[in-house]
Amino acid sequence: MSEADRRLVDRFLEMLAAEAGASRNTLAAYRGDLEAAAAGLPSLGKATPEDLDTLAGQWMGLAPSTVSRRASALRRFYGFLVDEGDRPDDPGTTLPRARHQRPLPKVLYPEEVEALLISAEDRAGSGEPRSVRNLAILELLYGSGLRATELVTLPRSAVRPGQPFLILQGKGAKERLVPISTRASDAVDRWREHVPTSVPWLFPGGKSHLSRVRLYQLVRELAANAGIPPEKISPHVLRHAFATHLLAGGADLRVLQALLGHADIATTQIYTHVDSARLIELVNSRHPLADRDR
Repeated sequence: MSEADRRLVDRFLEMLAAEAGASRNTLAAYRGDLEAAAAGLPSLGKATPEDLDTLAGQWMGLAPSTVSRRASALRRFYGFLVDEGDRPDDPGTTLPRARHQRPLPKVLYPEEVEALLISAEDRAGSGEPRSVRNLAILELLYGSGLRATELVTLPRSAVRPGQPFLILQGKGAKERLVPISTRASDAVDRWREHVPTSVPWLFPGGKSHLSRVRLYQLVRELAANAGIPPEKISPHVLRHAFATHLLAGGADLRVLQALLGHADIATTQIYTHVDSARLIELVNSRHPLADRDR
């Protein structure tokens, strides 16, 4: 496995540990499956659908359960790369899979996000630096739909007074404009007063910037403080909430695609299904006939 592929796998496993709470044994199993697949590919991270097609022949002597597990690991790995903007397409769709639909992203109701922000605002009112930082993080995640990696690597000067947007540069030097609400801008201004001018990062941590793992931990701590089950929330769930709530408010799908930085609108269209699922759940749980016996 190349060093570039190893770094991608490390980031993927870091996400599984932080967001999914994967155990050490689970992480080791994922690493083993990805390394085994990488041995039969020119490049794991840059594999094409044609490259993945060759794995079927290489896996012919393996048990069906092993093939299913490796294919599942690869699909989740490539889904992560697409979500993180490391590649615009998902070659994992060509891999064998059990006959079931990929689960829809977790979504928070607007009332839950409001409770999360109110709790964070109350704590930030004390002026304690950590609480001020946490409010700025929440405002950026939910108010702008940033990916976890995009947020933790923001430079100190990324948000400027009077500038209602960020310019983010992703893979392939592709840039996109990300709106910054007045609330988020004010929260960042308050936090930046606590960041030494010599530090290049907006959210420093250790010898560099805040880590993805620590970000996941912080978001879940904030959920617990607001009385929301921590397992319901992660940085990526807040990104999903940003998209779903905009769509429910009438945002155009193409605009949403640009805001999220999706190369393919098919990736953005999942939010139409998420919103439909939310509406069905709403009808089933709150309609006057929902509790009536058949």
